[in-house]
Amino acid sequence: MELPLSLSRLSACVAFAGLLVGAGLPLAMTGPGEWEIGKSASGRGERMCLPDPALLMQWEHRARQCTRTIVNPTLDRAEVHYTCAGGDFGTSRVQVLTPRAIKVDIQGIADGLPFAYAIYARRIGNCPNAASSAR
Repeated sequence: MELPLSLSRLSACVAFAGLLVGAGLPLAMTGPGEWEIGKSASGRGERMCLPDPALLMQWEHRARQCTRTIVNPTLDRAEVHYTCAGGDFGTSRVQVLTPRAIKVDIQGIADGLPFAYAIYARRIGNCPNAASSAR
């Protein structure tokens, strides 16, 4: 028997679904903001202001222009395939953990070398300075 979703989980699913339709990318929160990004769900990560949270989908290539395609979307998960100029590419598996936190498993090729890791990202608020960008 399937249990009903909690209110916070339902909110995350609604936000996720809206983002798939509206922005075409699965993220727990839209718009620019300050995010804490790290390799552990329990540890503190690096804080940075992201002008576009879609950069989380291509974290290894965040400084590059890439084309993204969403495959296998559900209410709280999606897979994103992306390609960048110069032959680099990646696949990200995005999962909404809470209304303000996501996990992204990323693998691909950067500068001719393979990579694979996971990041945990939590939106912690607005950027301290609206003109800030990813550092």
